[in-house]
Amino acid sequence: MKLVETKDSSFTAYNAKYDEHYHTISGAVEEAFEKHVNALGISDEMAILDFCFGLGYNAIAATKDHENLKIIGLENDIEIIKLMQKVEIPNILTEEYDVFRDLAETNVISDNQNNEIKLILGDALKNIEALPDNYFERVFFDPFSPKKQPEMWSEELLKKIYSKMKNGGKLSTYSCARMVRDNLKAAGFVVMDGPVIGRRSPATIAVKE
Repeated sequence: MKLVETKDSSFTAYNAKYDEHYHTISGAVEEAFEKHVNALGISDEMAILDFCFGLGYNAIAATKDHENLKIIGLENDIEIIKLMQKVEIPNILTEEYDVFRDLAETNVISDNQNNEIKLILGDALKNIEALPDNYFERVFFDPFSPKKQPEMWSEELLKKIYSKMKNGGKLSTYSCARMVRDNLKAAGFVVMDGPVIGRRSPATIAVKE
């Protein structure tokens, strides 16, 4: 696993097993804000699930200018979490990111605004079972692509995520693949286009109504 600089001067990581980067090369931190945080309209005191936590950009970007967030991150690979300790972060997120760099060591960290990130390591397909039902108001859904990691985009898993969300809750993901959107709809979500960032096609927003 190696760090790769993206066009907004933030870094992503390359995963050799899946032959993919964790973020778009057009801008890793930009993607976190525009495809996830801003697209979902984060508010204070929300409960957020960050499915496939990676370098933590989505979750940590959510804490910027917010307070009392309760964020649970699911991640299988401890090596990507360890990279948080040395990755360089653009000024827009440096202060917030520095607070949470040691998640590989402590697993639960709170900042001065009472935003809490709890990291759960292991198989996300299994660990999601233990999370409370009807709890999360927002979900950042960020696995590797459907071609490389199809089990993460199944109707069965998306139904489990649906059950963990409150009514009116929103999910964001970078993919707009037909299979992804069909499975989201089959799981019960209302699906719509998200922002176009770093590629020609839009991201996806899914709402539990």
